[in-house]
Amino acid sequence: MPFKIEEEFEVQAPVQRVWEYLITPAKVVMCIPGAELLESQDERSFIGAVKVKVGPVTMSYKGLVKFTEIDEQAHQVHLIGEGRETGGAGSAKVTMLNKVTPLEGGRALVVVNAEVDLVGKIVQFGRGMIEEVSRQLFRQFSTCVKHHLETPVESQTTGPPQLESQTDEKAPATEREALRAAPLVLHAMWTVVVRFFLRLFGKQVG
Repeated sequence: MPFKIEEEFEVQAPVQRVWEYLITPAKVVMCIPGAELLESQDERSFIGAVKVKVGPVTMSYKGLVKFTEIDEQAHQVHLIGEGRETGGAGSAKVTMLNKVTPLEGGRALVVVNAEVDLVGKIVQFGRGMIEEVSRQLFRQFSTCVKHHLETPVESQTTGPPQLESQTDEKAPATEREALRAAPLVLHAMWTVVVRFFLRLFGKQVG
């Protein structure tokens, strides 16, 4: 199931600071729900894992992410990633371009364009839901990045703003992050249903 991701967000921070953050995997992975950096093969190649739990279905992927081009002057980076589902036959491939451009007032604009191809049990949720979940996850990612870059260093915590309930505080970090996918999927289901009926009624009225 191939699909595209085209997203952008503004950060109240200088371009160079945002750029340096986004090309540092150890920092970026902190803002990706369920993700973990396992090993650095070299300066541009990294092995990581990501876990998503949707109701009774848990999907875990492990794979390689590689920066194929880093343009310091243009503040843009190309990367490719490929992972295999742990204990399953699924896989995920991604080709991504991230670019940071300056805005007025010392702000920066982050633009992300990616092509993703998914294989395996995750596709049972359908394209509409997967795309909606990806948008929700991107919002979590951008909120976390902004938290780290817009908050004074002395005021920052070691992670993104806490969204889970107090009862989850003692759960392992990876599990807490994975569990966040469940409400995201419920929200995505509702969004997809609403869009379907809006299109249906729109056609009937026309």
